[in-house]
Amino acid sequence: MTVKQEVSANRFHGCILLIGVLAAIFSYETARAEPPRALEVDCRPVDARLHGQRSLESYFPFSNVDSSEAWWERATQLRQRILVATGLWPMPTKTPLKAVVLGKVERNDYTVEKVYFESFPGHLVTGNLYRPKGSPGPRPAVLSPHGHRKGGRFHDYGPKEVRKQIAMGAERFEVGGRHPLQARCVQLARMGCVVFHYDMVGYGDSRQLDHRTGVREVMNTTVDWGFFSPQAELHLQNMMGLQTYNSIRALDFLLSLPEVDANRVAMTGASGGGTQTFMLCAVDQRPAASCPVVMVSTAMQGGCVCENANYLRIGAGNVDLAALAAPRPLRLICADDWTREFATKGLPALQRLYDLLGHKDRVGAEMLVQFPHNYNSVSRTAMYHFINRYLDLGLEQPITEQEYLPLSRDEMSVWDEEHPPPTGDQIGDSHERILLRWMTDDAKSQIDAIRPMDEQSLAEFRRVVGGAYRVLLGRTLDQVGTVRYKQTLKRDLGSHLQMTGLLTATAWGEQLPALFLHPKEDWNQRVVIWIDEQGKRGLLDENHTPKPAVMRLLNCGFSVVSVDLLFQGEFLGEGEEFFQAPLVFEGDGAKPWKRYAGYSFGYNPPLFAQRVNDILTAIQFVQHDDHVPEKIYLLGMGRTGPLVAAARMVAGDAIDKAAIEGGGFRFATLTRFDDPMFLPGAVKYGDLPGLLALCAPHKLWLAGETAESAEVAVDAYNAADAWDHITFQEDTETDIQDAAVAWLLE
Repeated sequence: MTVKQEVSANRFHGCILLIGVLAAIFSYETARAEPPRALEVDCRPVDARLHGQRSLESYFPFSNVDSSEAWWERATQLRQRILVATGLWPMPTKTPLKAVVLGKVERNDYTVEKVYFESFPGHLVTGNLYRPKGSPGPRPAVLSPHGHRKGGRFHDYGPKEVRKQIAMGAERFEVGGRHPLQARCVQLARMGCVVFHYDMVGYGDSRQLDHRTGVREVMNTTVDWGFFSPQAELHLQNMMGLQTYNSIRALDFLLSLPEVDANRVAMTGASGGGTQTFMLCAVDQRPAASCPVVMVSTAMQGGCVCENANYLRIGAGNVDLAALAAPRPLRLICADDWTREFATKGLPALQRLYDLLGHKDRVGAEMLVQFPHNYNSVSRTAMYHFINRYLDLGLEQPITEQEYLPLSRDEMSVWDEEHPPPTGDQIGDSHERILLRWMTDDAKSQIDAIRPMDEQSLAEFRRVVGGAYRVLLGRTLDQVGTVRYKQTLKRDLGSHLQMTGLLTATAWGEQLPALFLHPKEDWNQRVVIWIDEQGKRGLLDENHTPKPAVMRLLNCGFSVVSVDLLFQGEFLGEGEEFFQAPLVFEGDGAKPWKRYAGYSFGYNPPLFAQRVNDILTAIQFVQHDDHVPEKIYLLGMGRTGPLVAAARMVAGDAIDKAAIEGGGFRFATLTRFDDPMFLPGAVKYGDLPGLLALCAPHKLWLAGETAESAEVAVDAYNAADAWDHITFQEDTETDIQDAAVAWLLE
């Protein structure tokens, strides 16, 4: 090489070195100038949750199982979901029915009486009791709820409509066709059954509450609230729960009659009455057979507030709920409505289930799609044959209805001068507040009774309160499944590495932008998952370098991980702020009842629960990462503190320590359904202290709480013999983040 060539080469290498130095400086300065992103500025995570929410009009296929053992496990979970959703977990304290039976009407072969009783103290269930004449029993019985037909129990189609029904072959007789609800009760009585035909809330003689008043500002109070309010939802008090409990008490009443054979009880109703039928049979094993009519399908799930409740159909649908009758006999009747495809979508799955349980012959469907939505004579006849077979009536078939003398409204109504209808505080808003106050106090007394004071009460607290929170939060750590990671950027920032990427929970189609800060030397095999109100950006200061508390962890050999939770960070556009969780209304949401929270959270997890699941996704990834950390810690500050408390509760042994600053947050202070922190049921089950109690015996550091404000948590730790595993930050002068990190470093 010549001298000239050598000089040129040195200049070239010098330029390359200079370019490298400048690139490193530029990279470092860029890292300081721009917050680290996992995606390009205009991109969003590929996340299924960003593409619309489910509603009652979505598709709800049955969740198949491959063994009877798997079904019983799923059935237990489904039944618990129903009970939690309807406010019946724990079951309300049963109080005396105080049943009144009066006004007997005599017919040739049956009698009809008027009935009212208390399901809850002061809340009345009304109806008619049909009894066959003849032998005193024991007799089979049928519980008969009605649907949303105008007039309810008093429904009368009128002469013009019944002629149409007769002409199309739907009805045989004018009387039976005009009064189809009475017709089925009369025929069942003639077949030898005792029948109780009872009112839906707000129908017939049930005058204390309207059926669907809906959201009303006047009832949105923190004391003595009403149905459809945030406080009611935070206590899981809803019309579906009231109606389901009325059905339970109606069955109690029916079984209290001396002539009724408790082993031969069936239930049948159509439309909304079909919903009541499969709901009762899902949670109560006493009905021996059930026939829900024109309701069960994989399509529309029920449009009324009395057919919806928070959490009810998350991961389930009406076919799943109806299947909880298995292996008891189940007959479904379908029409030219949302049930028209049941023969191919729903029935095969139920037949497979019943076959799996050894009773395939006990389930079937009548596909009467030549008729619109109905419980007409043809449908009723199919039901009579089903009842005849499975209540062992021994009647010759075919069974056909005969004419009868219908009851007048006066003969049916339970109210008269001697038995006047409720008035004053027994009706309307006053009654509603009194009723919900009783529900609240009763649930609180039951949960207070299992306050964790020893090993036994702690186990019961975990079963009841922990079981409820598992429904509220919706996902276990194992259920997160496989989490894949795609790195999009890696920077060497001297003392540590900065990496961004995407975590994808493949089973759920959920994707989270993530930030990893890792010490370059002497990693101690410990990882802190830091959850912040700003998402992963919360790890960094305004210069986009680690905050002092984060830097302290890195200097001590810890890795620090953070993610953007749903609707944080890179889920939002540049400068976009997020204050309101998305809601789903029924239809256009124009009427107050169409804005009921159950239309949102009955089909979609609350945002609070979804964000907790995001934290579980991060835990699952870190736990199974190739680097295999020895210990994983959680840290959450401010509004993320309760999220971390919930994730800490669910994660169990996967987390060694959790540092939480909740700022004294309580779910009970929330007044909006769309508040990102809104979690239906949380107040009923102990609010944030209840969640913290479920973290025992794992190590927990708390700021913003005291031993007095979180007393139930202290009790739980004492009961778990882990009193030294819960620490309260009492020094208010120390920076909260510094104090939390100092505890993690201990």
